[in-house]
Amino acid sequence: MQNPYAEIFRAPGATGFAAAGFIARLPIAMAPIGIVAMLSQTRGEYWLAGAVAATFALGNAFVSPQTSRLVDRLGQTRVAVPTTLLTFIAFAVLIVAANQDWPVWTLFVSALAAAAMPSMPAMVRARWTELFRGRPQMNTAFAFESVADELVYIVGASLSVGLSAALFPEAGVLASTLFLAIGWAAFLLQRSTEPQVRPAGHGSSGSAIRLRPVQIITFAIIFVGATFATTEVSTVALTKELGQPGAASFVIGVYALGSFMLGIVIGALNLKAPLQRQLAIAVAVLALSTLPPLTAGSVPLPALTVFLSGVAISPTFITAFGLIERHVPEAMLTEGITWVTTGIGIGMALGAFVAGAVVDAFGAQNGFWVSVASGTIALITVLLGQRSLATHKCELEGCEAAAVPAE
Repeated sequence: MQNPYAEIFRAPGATGFAAAGFIARLPIAMAPIGIVAMLSQTRGEYWLAGAVAATFALGNAFVSPQTSRLVDRLGQTRVAVPTTLLTFIAFAVLIVAANQDWPVWTLFVSALAAAAMPSMPAMVRARWTELFRGRPQMNTAFAFESVADELVYIVGASLSVGLSAALFPEAGVLASTLFLAIGWAAFLLQRSTEPQVRPAGHGSSGSAIRLRPVQIITFAIIFVGATFATTEVSTVALTKELGQPGAASFVIGVYALGSFMLGIVIGALNLKAPLQRQLAIAVAVLALSTLPPLTAGSVPLPALTVFLSGVAISPTFITAFGLIERHVPEAMLTEGITWVTTGIGIGMALGAFVAGAVVDAFGAQNGFWVSVASGTIALITVLLGQRSLATHKCELEGCEAAAVPAE
């Protein structure tokens, strides 16, 4: 039996841009936790560390769709070169500001400037789409990227914290900045696989968020992202409450492992069910899997329950990105994909905040109720949006005609 992953990497340039994209994506996971580790040690105030990290994360979540919109209009290289350079300089200033005890406002300004970082997950998926648009290999390529996203968060966060603890406070952010420079340089130098700029045609004017399918998927993904953050926050609190705080990293690692494993399997399959139905099933499984952690009374049980919950993550993202590719005109693809990744970031920030408040007020176990509520909202959103998400002829004939702005 032919290996579908080997098949997608036979395409000219695929191995190069995928490898560079993985390196360039590491700062997404490394920077926020690296900022917390750096400032909590240099300034000794966790609220400040969290506030600066949130400034970067939320700033990037709102700025990146606009950057991606420019990418669709002007091309990856013309936009990513100046924005990546700005991000590199901003991170460098942030490191110096933390090390030299510069005024607090310099921390926030540099973190906000670093938020100009372009969306690598969107750009690398745009290159896969350029190679395999309308072909079965698209599913495998998007599955690979979802698995790569999981690896980025597993490796990136651990590496950032580990470097800051083992070497010096700024080590995590410094390494993140170096990966940013190396990865983006390697990615942008590969011009042969860069998607061509397509003129905006009918249904391609304005922003991709005006399209009903993008609105539905982004709104649902916000609450999917909230379930991730809630699970992580509640798990940390629960293991501490159970007297085994060190077990939190193991449980969270198992959570990502579930997603990683099924993502690989999904990528090897060519499922025939309509994508909107696949998304509904994946989100339904995710919503149902938020219930078992409510009964977890020991460390092994949370590990098992979050593993089952993690199994639904990759299928959710694979189908969500697949639907975006089918519904969004080619001239708006990078922005459309970026809105999904933006939804994840917003959801994780909100989920962490709400879950933290619930844990403080009602205890660790009750923090998982935020996941239950988030999963339910995501499922209702997807079910109500099935008609709008149906691809119909778009799957076979392209997406220009299927892109209908929201009323």
